[in-house]
Amino acid sequence: MFYCGKYPIIEKEQIATGVYSYVIDAPELAREAQAGQFANITAPNFTLRRPISICGIDKQRGTLRFVFEVRGKGTEAISELKKGDNLDVIAPLGNGFRIPENQRVIVVGGGIGVPPLLGVSSITGKLCTAILGFRDSSKIILKDDFKANGTNTIICTDDGSAGIKGTVTFALAEALEENNAAAVLACGPMPMLKAVAKMCEVYKVPCQVSLEQRMGCGVGACVVCTCMTVRNGKEFYSRVCKEGPVFNAEEVRFDG
Repeated sequence: MFYCGKYPIIEKEQIATGVYSYVIDAPELAREAQAGQFANITAPNFTLRRPISICGIDKQRGTLRFVFEVRGKGTEAISELKKGDNLDVIAPLGNGFRIPENQRVIVVGGGIGVPPLLGVSSITGKLCTAILGFRDSSKIILKDDFKANGTNTIICTDDGSAGIKGTVTFALAEALEENNAAAVLACGPMPMLKAVAKMCEVYKVPCQVSLEQRMGCGVGACVVCTCMTVRNGKEFYSRVCKEGPVFNAEEVRFDG
């Protein structure tokens, strides 16, 4: 079940250059939401809504948290809203992560693909290892939030300015060797997801990927956000907003 309404912004913070964190008071949304789902949010004075992943769910407090990066005029307009303004939201949308109970998991995030994984960390805590990749130290977000959940948090940067130098795959290989994880859950750029999925296939660890895709309606009607998938040996197009955004990695044709 999803809801459409206007919800007050009760917290706003800029957490990195061009990256904002909003918390809205939305008890019915928080009650229904799951880690890995997203919201379609109205940008003031724009027709099409912008899909933004749900970063945090506090069911007791009745709040949702969104962390997003300004990537165009629409998200820029959303970033100009202030605490006390209403956020026009349709949520929760899509299918979230299927999180193994009481088992070790590894989450792998790249850039602005990191926020939806924080919800997994909040559920799994010390049973979670988070491998988070960024271009450089100035782009790092939510590291302290993952650590606050008791999650083993590993930072990778392309230029080596923080944590491990290089992509997340090196750290993932080490974690898979040591961790005995029940699943790997990943969100980020398509080349990263492809590499993560391939590595999980080698190690025979189930992998779920959350795809980033341009969307129109967000509820499966406009069929703008399709991606090629395969099931039972047959290829077909799936709607990322409806059948996803989380898919089993083996179902996704990353080059399709």
